[in-house]
Amino acid sequence: LGILVLFRVPVMTALGTFLVHSEPPRKADIAIVLAGGADGARILRAADLVKDGFAPVVIVSGPGGTYGWHECDLAIPFAMKHGFPENYFAHFEHSAHSTNEEAEAITTELRRRGVKSVLLVTSNFHTHRAWDLFRKHAPEITFIPIEAPDKYFTPDGWWHEREGQKTFLVEWEKTIATWVGL
Repeated sequence: LGILVLFRVPVMTALGTFLVHSEPPRKADIAIVLAGGADGARILRAADLVKDGFAPVVIVSGPGGTYGWHECDLAIPFAMKHGFPENYFAHFEHSAHSTNEEAEAITTELRRRGVKSVLLVTSNFHTHRAWDLFRKHAPEITFIPIEAPDKYFTPDGWWHEREGQKTFLVEWEKTIATWVGL
């Protein structure tokens, strides 16, 4: 018990760090911003990548369900309010209810467009699982995971905030579910 208490911080940091797999941005055929992250950090990070010349456009994933709106129909105007032009973005409406279904829908569109390399933008805690799922659905496409900051989750301090704790637990639950095929 004493050893567990003594090493709790390095263990919790390692578990948080596992969830994050991000790479530095590099030139790609397209960027994708995954659904979720209602604070706007994902779409703004993706827009910055276009502004900085790493991709010509962002496909904005848009599952339906928020009062009859597709998420892309809310995210793009949000980014425009923050000074990004509408031509940075492409709507991609779909009916996925999970990252796995989202990966399936988006990779079909990427193949249709002939895309070979993608900047895959999502929240930091979601990068590892999303990257794994997209590579599983389209191993012929290079996916470059790019993290958007999360105001509650950091790999080395998620346990200090209630929202960080919930994010950690839910993402680990989803990670394990993915591993066992759920």
